[in-house]
Amino acid sequence: MDVLILTTGGTIDKVHDLVRETLVFDREAGSCVPAILTQARADFPFVEQLMTHDSLDMIDADRQVLVDAILAASERHIVITHGTGTMGLTARYIADRVKDCTVVLTGSMRPYSLGRSDGGFNLGGAIIAAQTCAPGVYGVMNGRVISADDLEKNRTTGRFA
Repeated sequence: MDVLILTTGGTIDKVHDLVRETLVFDREAGSCVPAILTQARADFPFVEQLMTHDSLDMIDADRQVLVDAILAASERHIVITHGTGTMGLTARYIADRVKDCTVVLTGSMRPYSLGRSDGGFNLGGAIIAAQTCAPGVYGVMNGRVISADDLEKNRTTGRFA
C-alpha cells in the first residue's frame, strides 16, 4: 500500500540557529522526514516537501495547496507533517474538501534535529494510521489517533487530547 508523505514544516523540521539563538528552518537541508524514515528502515519513497512554514503563519491559501496536492495524488493514503499550533484547523479545512482518502496529520513538540523528539514516534504512528483507518482526516499525536473534529492542542498541557 503506497503512502504519500507531504511535508509543510512545523517544529519537527526546525533547527537551532547558533547566531540568532532561535529555532529556524534550514531550507537547504529540507525536511527531516527522509532521515526519520531511513533511521526506521522504512521504505516510503513518496515524500514531497510542499512548503516550509511555522503553522502559526499558515493561511487558507497554503491549506488549499495541501488539498490540491491530495486531490492530484494517485495515493489514497496521505500523511502530512505539520506544525502543532494550527494542525486542527488544517485538518478540518481538509476534511471539508477531501472525502475519498485517508489523511493523517502529525508533527512534534520538539525539533527532530535536537534529539529526544517525539517526531519519529508520531510520524510512525501516522503512517500506520494512514494505512489502517477508514477514509477521513485524522491527527496522530501523543500516541493517539484523533478525528479532525477533535484535533486541538491544549496549550496549557502541551498535549493533544
